[in-house]
Amino acid sequence: MLTELQYRLLKRISPGPPGCCSGSIYQSKSKLAVQFGEDIWSRIADKVVIDFGCGEGADAVEMAANGAKRVIGIDIRENVLQKAREKARKAAIQDRCFFATSTSELADIVVSMDAFEHFADPGEILRIMDSLLRPTGEVLVGFGPTWYHPLGGHLFSVFPWAHLIFSEKALLRWRSTFKTDGATRFGEVAGGLNQMTVAKFESIITESPLKVKSLELVPIKKLRPFHNRLTREFTTSIVRCCLVKRNDPDNQERRRQ
Repeated sequence: MLTELQYRLLKRISPGPPGCCSGSIYQSKSKLAVQFGEDIWSRIADKVVIDFGCGEGADAVEMAANGAKRVIGIDIRENVLQKAREKARKAAIQDRCFFATSTSELADIVVSMDAFEHFADPGEILRIMDSLLRPTGEVLVGFGPTWYHPLGGHLFSVFPWAHLIFSEKALLRWRSTFKTDGATRFGEVAGGLNQMTVAKFESIITESPLKVKSLELVPIKKLRPFHNRLTREFTTSIVRCCLVKRNDPDNQERRRQ
């Protein structure tokens, strides 16, 4: 009964998908610079870079055009890789910007943007990233919104924190009125949604072969005065971090198991 009431309310509030998380925040801006800061260009200069989860290749092409020695875009979807290759060709940088479903080449830098809230097994992703990294390399991760952000439900954010108020069942039923892929759980929607929180991300890193070199929780501008250790789950806009290989003996033993 409650699910039915919630579903009807969702239908009344938003008959179709909301316009949040459309990427408009990056309009006329470099997404890379917004996520990682303006020094991203000096960090990738003359480096071999892997863009992990590259999608249609816009960021990989931008890095190749702005000083990277070579960029390898990785994605499991061949249809988006075809579009990425076309972008590289049009930019005349196909000689140093490549796209594939996997690679054996080691990178100086592995970049991941707006993906860690979508991976079905983020711990395994960190292990794969570690295997692609040179001993002195870095993994640059930037993503958001996290689960407790006002729009952390992504498509399900009919209004701020709607994804925390309505049940998963009601939200998926509402979504089925305009999406016909049959998803019945958050993790089954296109792209996936793993309910990533700041604390969960930190915990996953602790269990991984990588360790934190730097971690920055960029606050939502309007909530900046209220952003602190206690409120960070609700007031963080972007998680920005740099990871490096963990070389302690305990980690080596864990990796052998």
